[in-house]
Amino acid sequence: MEFVRQEPKKRNLSDRGLVLDLPILFTFGKRQLLLWLVEFQEDTTKFSIYKLLRYTTDLIEGYPKASVIPAVLFADRKKWRKSVLRQLETKLNDRLFLHFEYVFVKLFDFKARDYYNIDNPVVKILLPKMDYAPEERHEVIRRAYAGLYRLASAVLFDKYVDFIDLYARIDPTEREKLYREFSEKEDTAMLAQYIKDKGRQEGRKESLFSIVRNAKKQGLSEETISKIVGLDADAIKKILNREDFEVPLHLLDSDREP
Repeated sequence: MEFVRQEPKKRNLSDRGLVLDLPILFTFGKRQLLLWLVEFQEDTTKFSIYKLLRYTTDLIEGYPKASVIPAVLFADRKKWRKSVLRQLETKLNDRLFLHFEYVFVKLFDFKARDYYNIDNPVVKILLPKMDYAPEERHEVIRRAYAGLYRLASAVLFDKYVDFIDLYARIDPTEREKLYREFSEKEDTAMLAQYIKDKGRQEGRKESLFSIVRNAKKQGLSEETISKIVGLDADAIKKILNREDFEVPLHLLDSDREP
């Protein structure tokens, strides 16, 4: 399996400018290559089957031995007054000149409760985009968080959990309420502790960055700042240039103040 076009390098997948559709090329030994084109659409008014057709034919031309299967995932959480165009066809009498269609998936057509027990991290991330009653909202979000935490590594959880917040449109007040509910339930107690510890680490990280920048404003050299905070010169430069990087965990430990 290989990605025809690699993801842009971003800290979180929800960062602006990230392309979410990924063509993936599968090779099955002696069998024909299979190419999947997956496109994510939130705003149906911006979807164009004509653009999708051009995109697909470009891939067909680039990978003539592969079966190109375009699949479009629609994630808008509301009922549609008018559906999107699902196929194109042009023919004369009995002669067909063009037929084009794609795999159509509308998340709102699926009931979230039917997927609570599906052990797939992608399904957990997409739960808030499925259909559910207003009174089920907190349970859907809780299931999404708990499922992703159980099925993904800590690194991948941190990378993808933003999507759950984004898809569910959780505001800070609701997030705090949800976290309290997590801590009160046995199956999400460990998740609540992880989120709490992560929040403390983020706070210490920001405090560390603030110390470095303030020290520079006070005229201290980068070498001196490096010795004070315990980071190498390259890390100090990244902080001052507001570039993101992974801070060593021992500097974010709860027993150590920056």
